[in-house]
Amino acid sequence: MAAPPAAGFGSEGYHVYVAGRTEAKIAKVVDTIAKVGGSAEAVTTDATKESQVVALFDRAFSAAGRAAPDLVVFNAGNNKRVEFRDVSAELFEDFWRVGCFAGFLVGREAARRLVPLGRGTVLFTGASGSMRGKTAYGHFAAAKAGLRMISQSMAREFGPQGIHVAHAVIDGGINGDRLRASQPTRVAEKGETGLLGIDAIAETYWQIHRQHPSAWTQEIDLRPSVEAY
Repeated sequence: MAAPPAAGFGSEGYHVYVAGRTEAKIAKVVDTIAKVGGSAEAVTTDATKESQVVALFDRAFSAAGRAAPDLVVFNAGNNKRVEFRDVSAELFEDFWRVGCFAGFLVGREAARRLVPLGRGTVLFTGASGSMRGKTAYGHFAAAKAGLRMISQSMAREFGPQGIHVAHAVIDGGINGDRLRASQPTRVAEKGETGLLGIDAIAETYWQIHRQHPSAWTQEIDLRPSVEAY
């Protein structure tokens, strides 16, 4: 479902459904997975649209010749600095739809399909905004805090039914194409250990997915070693 962990899971033998709104971006992720010998396909999906999310899960769970998926990763999100008095109702709603409502749709469809199987993992990619509201990021923090509560509620409801639900607080910039293109100076200044590595995030997600049910992580906080708490 998301770019950061997709290549990692592809290399572990998983068939990955890479879903997103931008065809070029998800096609690039599929290509990256293929280059490391993995299996993947792109599914153009707007996670804020219920019908498209349902169609994505129907496709993934009805594929002939493949076992039903046992891992769902929600990684949709957006971010923009806007002073509170300048936040329009439309902007606030858009952030909520992408950051929270979409997570609800994905989480609900995952639960509907995984609970009857009695196993599976659902991972939500969050942000430090879910823990604290910062100046000019109230719209972002509200969405991310809502997503965090969805993950907690799902974990309590579905953990006893064999479904591992976890939330990852990503605190810091991710060293990916978007940041490198939009803030090259920041990337250069931070260096390799000053930004979150995509492969490192993927490894952590894989470890969570592989945890024994006697010691499940519900929330984990990831940040570069030089990032202030």
